[in-house]
Amino acid sequence: MPKRVDHAQRRTEIAEALVRVAGRRGLHAVGMRDVAAEAGVSLRLVQYYFETKEKLLLFGLQHLTERFGERVAARVRAAGSGAAGSGPGPRAVIEALLTAALPTDDESRTFHFLYTSYAVLAVTDEALAAQPFIASPDAAEDTLTGLLRQAQEARLAGAGIDARGEAAALLAMSAGLGTGILVGQRSPESATAILDLHLNRIFQVD
Repeated sequence: MPKRVDHAQRRTEIAEALVRVAGRRGLHAVGMRDVAAEAGVSLRLVQYYFETKEKLLLFGLQHLTERFGERVAARVRAAGSGAAGSGPGPRAVIEALLTAALPTDDESRTFHFLYTSYAVLAVTDEALAAQPFIASPDAAEDTLTGLLRQAQEARLAGAGIDARGEAAALLAMSAGLGTGILVGQRSPESATAILDLHLNRIFQVD
């Protein structure tokens, strides 16, 4: 009886191969043949599942985003429980999301490097730019905005802050600090301290 192929698993394995080889060589330098060699499969099989490099790159971005979500969830669980065992508070969740994106280990370095590479490629690659590239950043901004509004309602953050504006600023700050770590401009500790400084301001209640 022929062996049953798990197509979802095979697509994931190819995406993981893309992440590994792009993490070493840079996303711009990776072709479908390179990914096939990394995954230990034929080029024809990669083309069967993804047809074009753009489709492979988009699936790779989605896969990378899912892995980031798992990383954030793990950090939220590790943050412990809030008052009366109700779960981590808004600030703990925000810290988990922002610090998960900082390149402090091999996995997060690869994530930041590749996600930044996707952004750069989307500027000049029409096929990639046509994809919903900003959907994930928009979702992250919506999440942070909701958490900041929850904090305001619970009187944990200043009532006068602009939740949407602060959310956008925190995400931009985290991305910039991450790049600074990646190129050796600053240490993970100094980046975390800067985020703490701004969160202390937001969560300061008169």
